[in-house]
Order: sequence, then structure tokens, then C-alpha cells
Amino acid sequence: MRLLLIEDERRLAENIAAALREGPGYAVDLAHDGDEGAHLAGMGEYDLIVLDLMLPKMSGPDVLKQIRARGDRTPILILTAVNTKASVVELLNTGADDYLGKPFDLGELIARAKALIRRGKGVSHPILHVGDLVVDTIEKTVTRQGVELDLSPTEYRILEYMSHRPRSVISKQTLLEHLYDYNWEHHSNVIEAHVSNLRRKLNRASQTRVPSAQFLETLRGRGYRLLASSPDPSYSASS
Repeated sequence: MRLLLIEDERRLAENIAAALREGPGYAVDLAHDGDEGAHLAGMGEYDLIVLDLMLPKMSGPDVLKQIRARGDRTPILILTAVNTKASVVELLNTGADDYLGKPFDLGELIARAKALIRRGKGVSHPILHVGDLVVDTIEKTVTRQGVELDLSPTEYRILEYMSHRPRSVISKQTLLEHLYDYNWEHHSNVIEAHVSNLRRKLNRASQTRVPSAQFLETLRGRGYRLLASSPDPSYSASS
């Protein structure tokens, strides 16, 4: 998942970004004023925006209004030192999805971020089921037909992202934009290598139980697709 963090307190911003990168493994873009934040929000495709209210150049509420005015429905988590009932009601009515009062615990911020991202994808539970694949987004484990896959962090992130969009064709560029922040030098062959390894591990897990068709497709010139086929009827979780 890719997040945009708009926070002018640089030390706090770096701490939040580090926690989001090291914990859930999100890609995080940083903006330190409202103008830059509004610009990045309009340029990139994000799974969540974390927005401080007190910002230079453009205030947090104005950034929020601008994002919503252009029809962007990206979930937005507000960070605020002013959390009176009236201010919270106004934020929610303006288009915020949730808020967190300062000072806050980084663990709570991560939990709220995960919940908002799931809600934004239409997923209410942290465990995703795609055919015979089970992706536990809390423990960051993946099993197929009862076999746990040994995935690298990047392979896991690719699979989790695609598991939110089964049957959808996802381009290399989209994967790059959601796996890495904008400072990373983008090379599509990196994605190809990770997807190739991921496909091999998925197929190997399937072959240890019952034969099945390829689960992760490559569509030449278009990208990749995770199939959501039902597991073989001869397989059961208790077998």
C-alpha cells in the first residue's frame, strides 16, 4: 500500500513514516506543507492520506476540501491537536474518514491506517481469501491449500496488494507506484523478477496438494492478474 503523509513537524513526520514503512511495510510519500501535500495528492494514487491540520502555506482543512472537491475518495486520517466535539464533527462533515488526537501512540495510528485502507477496499476483515489462498494482513502470512509460503517482504506486499483486487489486471507501473515512494528509481524489471519468484512459490504450494492451473497470470503488455478460482473439491483444510 502507498500512503501520503502531510505533516510539517519533520521529526514527527519521519517517525510516523518509519513506523509505517517498517511495520506494515507501506510506501510513504512525505509533504511538509499544505501546498505540496495538495499537489502530491492530485498527482499520485494513494491508498490512504494522513493529514495534519496545522500546516504552513495551506491549512489542513483547506487541503481536505480541495481533495474532496476534485472527487478524490481516498481515505483520509486527520492528525489534530484540537479534538473538541465541534471540530471533529466539522472535519467528518468536510470529508475526513477518521481522526487521531495529538499526542498519539504510533501503534494506534498504524491500526487505524490499516482499518481505513481495508474499508477503502471494501474489506471488513484483516484476513483475505482469494480462492484457496489465505492472506493474513496482521501476521503477514500467506497459505495456499494449507501450505505456508515463505515470501520475501516485497513478494508479500505484491501479493497483499493484488489480493485486494482479485481478477483485476494490475500494470507494472501501478505495482511500482504502490510498492515504492516517489524517491525510488523505478525499474519495471524489478517487478518482473519479484512476480516470477512469487508465481513459482504459489505454484509449488499448490503442487504439494492437488494440481491446479496457474494462479498468477502475466498478460503481455497489460500487467498481472491474480485469479480467484475455487479450490479443487478434493482439497479440505483438515486434510
